[in-house]
Amino acid sequence: MSTGIDHGRRRLLRIGLTATGALLVAPCAWADPTPNVPPELLGDDLTALGPFVRIERDSRVVIGAPACEVGQGVFTELPMLVAEELDVDWARVRVVQLPYGYVAADGGGDATLYGAQGPAATLPAALAQLRQAGASARWLLLQAAAREWNLPPEQLRTEAGTVVAGDGRTLSYGALVRSAATFTPPAQLPLKAASAYTRVGQPTSTADAQAIVTGARVYGIDTYGPDALVAVIARCPHLGGSLARFDDSAARKIAGVVEVLELPGADAAAAATGVVVLARHTWAALQGRAALVLEWQVPADAAATSSSALRASAHAALDGAGPGIVVRKDGDAARQRRRPARHRIEARYELPLLAHALMEPLNALVELKQDGARVVAALQDPDGASRLVARLTGLQRKDIAIELPRGGGGFGRRLDHDALTEAVLVAKAAGKPIKLMWTRGDDLQHDRYRPFAVHWLAASLDDHKRITAWTHHCAATPLDPATPNAGLLGAGDFPAGHVAHLEQVFHPLATRVPLAGGPWLDALRAFAVQCFIDELAVVSRQDPLRFRLAMLEATPPPAGTDADASARLARVLRECAARIDWSTPRSGGQGLGIACHALPGGCFAHAFEVSVDDGQLHIQRAVCVADIGRVINPLNTTQQLAGATLDGIAATLQQAITFKDARVQQRGLADYPLPRLGLSPRTTQVHVIASDQAAIDPAWAIASAGPALANAVYAATTVRVRKLPLLPELMRML
Repeated sequence: MSTGIDHGRRRLLRIGLTATGALLVAPCAWADPTPNVPPELLGDDLTALGPFVRIERDSRVVIGAPACEVGQGVFTELPMLVAEELDVDWARVRVVQLPYGYVAADGGGDATLYGAQGPAATLPAALAQLRQAGASARWLLLQAAAREWNLPPEQLRTEAGTVVAGDGRTLSYGALVRSAATFTPPAQLPLKAASAYTRVGQPTSTADAQAIVTGARVYGIDTYGPDALVAVIARCPHLGGSLARFDDSAARKIAGVVEVLELPGADAAAAATGVVVLARHTWAALQGRAALVLEWQVPADAAATSSSALRASAHAALDGAGPGIVVRKDGDAARQRRRPARHRIEARYELPLLAHALMEPLNALVELKQDGARVVAALQDPDGASRLVARLTGLQRKDIAIELPRGGGGFGRRLDHDALTEAVLVAKAAGKPIKLMWTRGDDLQHDRYRPFAVHWLAASLDDHKRITAWTHHCAATPLDPATPNAGLLGAGDFPAGHVAHLEQVFHPLATRVPLAGGPWLDALRAFAVQCFIDELAVVSRQDPLRFRLAMLEATPPPAGTDADASARLARVLRECAARIDWSTPRSGGQGLGIACHALPGGCFAHAFEVSVDDGQLHIQRAVCVADIGRVINPLNTTQQLAGATLDGIAATLQQAITFKDARVQQRGLADYPLPRLGLSPRTTQVHVIASDQAAIDPAWAIASAGPALANAVYAATTVRVRKLPLLPELMRML
C-alpha cells in the first residue's frame, strides 16, 4: 500500500486475519495513513488512487476523511464529496480518519498531504481539493478501462462503482484499480454540475454511527499506549496564582501511583502551574491527586478578578468613564436623540461568561523519542499542534506523527492547545509516554470562556413608528488587546444600514480571564439587538415580525445595505413565522417570540412558543430556519441546527461562569447545568432554505435562539428579562 511518504525505519508489521481467514502480514507506518482500517482492508489488494481514495479488488472503497471530527459531521460530509465525483455506491464506502499529513514542501516550506485539516467542512479550498480527488480517481479508472477495451475514454461513463461502455460492457472499479494506478491524472479536471449530484444533498447517516451507538468508536479519551502512564494535574485554581508548597507523601502511598512532579507552567500556552500525578491507571492518578496537600499563592489583586468587579467596570464604562472605540457611525445619532421623538427607549443587557462544557474533557496521549514524537488527541487545529510540539521538543515537524481520533465536542475549545502543552511538558519531565486526562471540574475551572458583556442600547422612533436614531455601546472582555473589538460588536449587524443615524461604540474591559470566540460572539450581539428590537415594537405597539420586515423589505433598500442579505434574512423570518403559526394569537400565559441574525454567507431565524404556569416555564415549540448555502448532508445539517437550538436554550436559561477572588465558582454540571428534558422544547422543527451560496457552519444558528426565547418569555409573562441566565431572573421577577 503506497502512501507517498517514506517513513524510513519507523515501520512495523500489522498481523491479523483477512475476511477469508488467511494470514495477513502488512507493513504499517507509525503514522499510518489509514488508521483503524480493519485488517481485511489492509491486504495487498488495496490500491491507492491519490491520497484520499483506496480501492479493493472486490470494489470496496476506502475514503479518507481529512478534517478533525468533533461532532460537526465532517467525517461523513467530506468523503461524500469524494464519493460524488468518483461515482461510487455509498454503501460500498468505508470512511477512515486520516492523520495530520505534514510533508516538507518542494523548494522548502511546509505543506500537508491532505490540504486543510481543520474542523470546518466549508473551506472552499478544501471542498475543491476533495472534489478534485474524486474526479482524479474517476479519470484514472476511465483511462484504465479505455486501455482495456481499446476505446476512447470519451465513449465511456461511470456508474455506481463501474465503468460502462456504449455497447453495455462493464468493468468494476476493483478490476481496473491496479491498472488505473499506473496513469498520472492532470492537475485540474472538470467537476460535476450540481444538477448531476446523486449523493451530495441527500440525507446520509453518519459514517461511523453504528460504532458510536455500540460503543466501538474510539474517541481521544479512549486511547491508551501500552507503556503510557496516566497523568492528572492539580492546577492552581486562582488566575495569576502560583504553587507555594506541596506535600506528596500521602499521594505516593496510593497503589498505582508512580511519580509526582511539579509542573512549572513555563510555556505561555499552559493553563496554570500545578502538580502532576503519574499513575498506572486513571483511578490511581485521581486518588493520588486527591491525597496531595497543596498550598497556593493567591495574587495580591485577586479580588479584582471577580464577576462583581467585572460587572461594575462594565457599567462604569457605559456610564461614560471612557471614550470607547467607534465601530460604526452613520449620520449623527447623538444629535438625533436630542430631537423630539414619539418614542424614546433605552435598555441594558448583561450576558455572563460561559464555558464550552465539552462532553469529552480534554486529553492527549504523547510519546516522545529522540528521533520523533507521536501525539494522539482530538484537535481542531492540527497544524498549530504540530508547530507547538516542534517548538517544545526541538523535533522537526516531519518527525512528529499526529493521529486525530473523534472528539466528543469542540465548539472551538480544541483550537487552544493548553492540554497538549501540558502533555508534552509532562512527557518530557517524566521521560515516558503519558496519557493526560482532564476531569469535568478541570474543564469548567480552566476553560477559555465566552466573553462577559453589557450592552447599552438607545433608540428614537418618529410619528410613523420608524427608528430615527440607534445607539449601541458594548462593554466587554476583549479576546485580544491588539484588536479589542474582534467581533464583539458587529459593524454590519442588523439594523445597521437600515437606520440613517446609527452609532456603535465598543468599550474593552481589562481582565485576566482567558477567553475564546466562535459563534458565541454573534450570540452576544444578537441577544441584545434582537431583544431591544422587540422592546421597540412593544413600546410603539407594532407586531415584532412586521417591525423587522418593514426595515428589511424597504424599497429601495437603504444606502449601504446589502440588498441580497436583507432579502435572505427577510425570507428566513417569514418562513420561521409561518412554521410557528405567528398569525394566530396566544393567550392564557402562552406567548410567541421571534429573532433573526445574519452574517456573511448565512441567515438564521428562531421562533419559540412558551407557556408559564405556576411559576414553571414550558417550551412548547421551537422552530429554526436557516439559509446557510449549499448543504452537503441535509440530515447532518438539521441535526446541527437542532443542537445549536438546544445549546442556545441552555445558555440562555441557566448557564453562567462566575469568578470570586480570581477563582471559578462552578465545580461541575450541578453548578453548570446542561440541557435537560424538562426545559427542552416538546417539539423542535428545523427547516433549511435551499441556496447556491457557499456553505457556512450551522453552529452559528445559536445566535438567534437566545433572543427568540427571551422574547417569547416576555410575550407570555410581560416580564422583560435583560440579564442572563434568564431562568433565575424570571423567577425573581415574577
